[in-house]
Amino acid sequence: MFESLSLPCKRIELENLQQLKGHLEEIAHISQTDWAFFTSKLQRRIIPKKTIFLELDAIENHISFIESGVVRLYIPKDNPEKEITFGFSFENQFVSAYDSFLTQTPSAYQLQALTETTILSITYDDLQAVYRTTQIGNLIGRLTAERLFLLKSSREQNLLNLTAEERYMKLFKERPELLKVIPLKYVSSYIGITAQALSRIRKRL
Repeated sequence: MFESLSLPCKRIELENLQQLKGHLEEIAHISQTDWAFFTSKLQRRIIPKKTIFLELDAIENHISFIESGVVRLYIPKDNPEKEITFGFSFENQFVSAYDSFLTQTPSAYQLQALTETTILSITYDDLQAVYRTTQIGNLIGRLTAERLFLLKSSREQNLLNLTAEERYMKLFKERPELLKVIPLKYVSSYIGITAQALSRIRKRL
């Protein structure tokens, strides 16, 4: 289903490529030759709202840059109320089940578009070609790995060091837009409490 959402790179609008290039060039200069080769490998995808575009036990074959939208990273359970949401990714961030992508082994979690989400994606094989030919591949791999590490590390540290109310307030201050577009049941799972407990916290504040 995910592949059916693909559009060829030649139909990507220039400003969308500039959005990605601007993000990368905040960290490192990119030569025109490297940029041309890299962008020739990109595909643009529009993921409908609520779509799971990487399922549990599937092998991740993409690293993607979010042009717009919000993606949830979570561990599914037989009882949906017990799903574990451990991260969200937003516009101008890379998203991937990178551990699965790197090892080409089944993913232990899923990726879901919480809003209609537009992404620029590169496949595993194409990124290997980029690695061999340019310096961009190393930069994208590093940024994606850092993103996944920070998602997990931040949540784990917050669960260990902050009260439920402090975790909610920290999330509210850091990402106020998150609370406008993400269902509260996912927010409560992310901060490690029940939806009922979150409701009580919100009433107190």
